[in-house]
Amino acid sequence: MSSPNHSCSSPIECSKVRFAIAAVTEAAQLVRRIQREMVVATLAKDDKSPVTVADFAAQALLGKRLEETFPEMGFVGEESSEALQSAEGRKTLKQITELLQPNIPGATPDDICQWIDRGNGEPTENFWTLDPVDGTKGFLRGDQYAVALAYIRDNVVRVGALGCPELAGGMRPEKGGSGSLLVARRTSGTFVRSLEDDQAAWRQLRVSECIKISEARLMQSVEKSHTNTGGIGQLVARLGILAKPVPMDSQAKYAVLAAGGGEVNLRLLSNLRPDYREKIWDQAAGSIIVEEAGGRVTDLKGKPLDFSQGRTLAKNHGVLATNGLLHDDLVDGLKAINA
Repeated sequence: MSSPNHSCSSPIECSKVRFAIAAVTEAAQLVRRIQREMVVATLAKDDKSPVTVADFAAQALLGKRLEETFPEMGFVGEESSEALQSAEGRKTLKQITELLQPNIPGATPDDICQWIDRGNGEPTENFWTLDPVDGTKGFLRGDQYAVALAYIRDNVVRVGALGCPELAGGMRPEKGGSGSLLVARRTSGTFVRSLEDDQAAWRQLRVSECIKISEARLMQSVEKSHTNTGGIGQLVARLGILAKPVPMDSQAKYAVLAAGGGEVNLRLLSNLRPDYREKIWDQAAGSIIVEEAGGRVTDLKGKPLDFSQGRTLAKNHGVLATNGLLHDDLVDGLKAINA
């Protein structure tokens, strides 16, 4: 059972929270518009995962907004314009430029590449990190995805925001609905409101109060390549978990966990990629969303996530996010199956 959520006029205000709210709202609405217009042209990354027009467009938009608002701050994003500057990529770049005209009139292809590549640097003492469309395959399926933005200072995530266009109330899948905007500030709580109604009241979120491991609902990736499904099966059996898992991709899982719609979000690395380390943009925003709702986020060994190692969580192995109450049980279970 989750504890009651509380309505309020707004989350704790500060310039960075206001920026995160505005930027993620604008980017998520842009991504949704691109999806609705059926712009799904893709290029291939080195790892062959699809990169959509929406990824590039959202990162360009955020790069521009950061340049206008916090020009002195660093920016670490997922994408690079390199693929757009090939002969094949120029067609996609032209699409992106046209799609951004309503948001940034007069933007040129060169501008787009410059704004995207603002995100190519290394983390600094004071920077923002972005996953422009977390859950690209979910986006292409018309399923769950999220725009994820976080502000990090002195290696600690201070502000996080998630724009989840296909999620209602931060918790329920709802295709074509008003979507959810979640924001968290360190020590100030996690809040949610409609993505499309900026006059809607904010509601404070709290994680589930479930204390029985058998009733723990696991947030389970739809994309099987993202995790070690065999290992998760062993863990479920070891701990006697009986609850039906919640199938969902992207950092939308963090939103649902923060809202009390599940108890466990587990990134148990695939046996095919044992040396993989998480990228900071895949975890920063979601981790503070859960923590400020009362949950706990560590790696699979129970170590806090270390954002001091550059663009990856190089000193962490996998990710475990829970409602906090069940965290030690999960860590102990993971140690047992890996003994």
